[in-house]
Amino acid sequence: MKYKLIVEDTADFELSKAYSHYENMQTGLGERFLNRWEELALLIEKKPLLFQIKYKQFRQVLLKPFPYHIIYEIEGTLVVVYRVVYAGKHPRKRYKKEKT
Repeated sequence: MKYKLIVEDTADFELSKAYSHYENMQTGLGERFLNRWEELALLIEKKPLLFQIKYKQFRQVLLKPFPYHIIYEIEGTLVVVYRVVYAGKHPRKRYKKEKT
């Protein structure tokens, strides 16, 4: 089955914040963060069932070596990324479909 990846505004905003944070820490680190995100986004789009369901219908994957989780769900042929959240955030707060 072929899937299409959709990134919600909240996840996009969180990616921007994380990029800025890492880029401010060290020039080029934000780019490494985004490159790792793109690698995993492609993998999630090709094989969304590869990663475990962690809560209700939500799946997550760790954006190694960065301490961020990509939280997504599969809705038919759509793979919807809701959050790119810091791994230290309380688990109950990770799985909310928040709007920015």
